[in-house]
Amino acid sequence: MKNFTRVSLISLGLLAMSSCSKYLDQSPDSTWTELNTPQKVSQLLGTAYPQANYIVFCEAMSDNATDKGAGVIERTNEDPYFFNDVNDINQDSPEWYWTACYKAIAACNNALKACENATDTTQYQAQKGEALVARAYAHFMLVTFFSRFYNAATAATDPGIPYVTEPETVVFKQYDRGTVADVYDNIERDLLAGIPLINDEKYDVPHYHFNKSAAYAFATRFYLFKKDYAKVVEFANKTFPNNDLASYMRPWNTTYRTMTPSVLWETYSRATEKCNLLLVETQSLYGRYVAQYRFGMDYAIESVALGRNVTGGSYTYPIYYYGTRDYFVPKLTEYFVKASVNATIGDPYVMVPLFTTEEVLFNRAEANLYLGNTNDVLDDLNLFASKRIVNYDATTHAVTIAKAETFYSTSSSSNALLNTILSFKRAEFIQEGHRWFDIQRYGITVNHYDINGAKTSIIAGDNRRVLQLPLSAQTAGLALNPR
Repeated sequence: MKNFTRVSLISLGLLAMSSCSKYLDQSPDSTWTELNTPQKVSQLLGTAYPQANYIVFCEAMSDNATDKGAGVIERTNEDPYFFNDVNDINQDSPEWYWTACYKAIAACNNALKACENATDTTQYQAQKGEALVARAYAHFMLVTFFSRFYNAATAATDPGIPYVTEPETVVFKQYDRGTVADVYDNIERDLLAGIPLINDEKYDVPHYHFNKSAAYAFATRFYLFKKDYAKVVEFANKTFPNNDLASYMRPWNTTYRTMTPSVLWETYSRATEKCNLLLVETQSLYGRYVAQYRFGMDYAIESVALGRNVTGGSYTYPIYYYGTRDYFVPKLTEYFVKASVNATIGDPYVMVPLFTTEEVLFNRAEANLYLGNTNDVLDDLNLFASKRIVNYDATTHAVTIAKAETFYSTSSSSNALLNTILSFKRAEFIQEGHRWFDIQRYGITVNHYDINGAKTSIIAGDNRRVLQLPLSAQTAGLALNPR
């Protein structure tokens, strides 16, 4: 384990990850000198994305979950449902995700060092761009989960997470969490420096890397969370050629509508689906247990999230179930990788779409709402509805301000349209974890009940809305989040 000294922050949790040995069994002095071609740096950047799944704990914390009374019991599903610190360090846990993010960041930093030390740095610009944007993304996800959600009024004092920009060279290096504002400043710096350098022609399969469209999509999410709405619209309008979102959306009420569950599972996370702007392979049990976790979507949740909507029509999403309470939409499925050709053991994986066309649409619609561009908001909402409502008819199903105000019982057009955006978004990303981000952004109260009716509630500002850092992070000088 020769380069243990280089990965001190990662190694605090890395021993929990079964793939750590290959990463550590390398010479510390040769890592970036051996990365002496752009192709080798690109190969390293294949590991520059957090290969861990956040969906299990995000869905369990959200209002998409209820106690079904029976089902698969996993700490990664049960503890988040009751807003307890997760008593598990393995796949699908927050600690596993933390470690995967810093492992990805280490790959980014090694790649950037190789780009910097190259004899002809002009040959490494595309790799540099990808590394910068990927580094920004991993830190962004860390600060989103392990710090208080961005609030301009408190970001300068809210504790952040370590923003690591250099390969680690000492054992047990001490780190400073800094502030959420510091982290956001660093993310923005990396993101804006990296985007212009990205070159899609350098990728054999762009959907597994930060291609231009994926980087722009990330920018729309970052600036939406930061509430810089003009930049959200700016980057959304750059995401697709000729600003043509329609051609890149999932065909739910046409092609997908006739697919069986098995075909949908095979199709949803394919790189050939134009809607999937960035995909990552994650070691995860989610594909196996998505419907069978004890704490998840049942009929009552499904009827709220996927039932009546402002259009007056019906969503086209197909709903299936095991037994009487285990509901699911066929999206993310497991593929099993054997330990060897003849082995009977191995690891389960799920391919997760990190950014999609639909998120760009929702981000732009929400930003335009705050910018006062009501017609643009309605255009995006109606484009979405046209792809999601069964037998869509613009005359019957079009979203209007009047219909939205009536449906949500409000006289405020902005509140009505915001509720429409969040409702459409909840339906689109059901069982994909996105709902938790909106719950955090708007401080939405979540009430969870156990099967006997006992209530667990978190309101805005509750410390339990922030995931706890790994206990081992204290070794690096990091103060844990308050409880």
